[in-house]
Amino acid sequence: MTRNFKEAIKHRRTYYSLSNKSTLTDKELKELIEFAVLNIPSSFNSQSTRIVLLLGENHAKLWNITKEILRKKVSAEAFPATKSKIDGCFAAGYGTVLYFEDQEVVEGLQKGFPSYSDKFPQWSDHTSAMHQLAIWTMLEDAGMAASLQHYNPLIDEEVAKTWKLSPKWRLIAQMPFGVPAGEPGEKEFSPLDKRVLVF
Repeated sequence: MTRNFKEAIKHRRTYYSLSNKSTLTDKELKELIEFAVLNIPSSFNSQSTRIVLLLGENHAKLWNITKEILRKKVSAEAFPATKSKIDGCFAAGYGTVLYFEDQEVVEGLQKGFPSYSDKFPQWSDHTSAMHQLAIWTMLEDAGMAASLQHYNPLIDEEVAKTWKLSPKWRLIAQMPFGVPAGEPGEKEFSPLDKRVLVF
């Protein structure tokens, strides 16, 4: 299904119930991500976003890593609920998109433009956020569902080691996705007159 831009933005939701199915081929998933990476803006045209698409065994491996790290952090009483959430909401999906920001690029900008040095990490996060929204919305427009997770920095070191990623890549978020296996929860909206001002 292809919606207009406003419809697509409105339809994007957080889904915690995913199936291990995809409406897109793996090649089409790669092309969708490449489209976002090519076309999403970045401060100073830094192009600092790095994406890793995990499918099949690699997707399962990420969530096993996450469980094993949390097993050491969470109490024995609380761990079964943690394991159930990871297995049922994230690992159950078809794949995971990992979002990174390349700190080598950020540090280069800090050196090149010292007047803005303290702002580049913040602007880098803005760039990542735009990629997250674009990919999430395109996945949903293709009949998929996703959620955005933040198990970083707990899993950062093991993720970099497992997939031999540059230590300069800072993990920002994890987006498990798949064909929805249930409906999203009700969405609540705060009053717009407290969130948007026009003068």
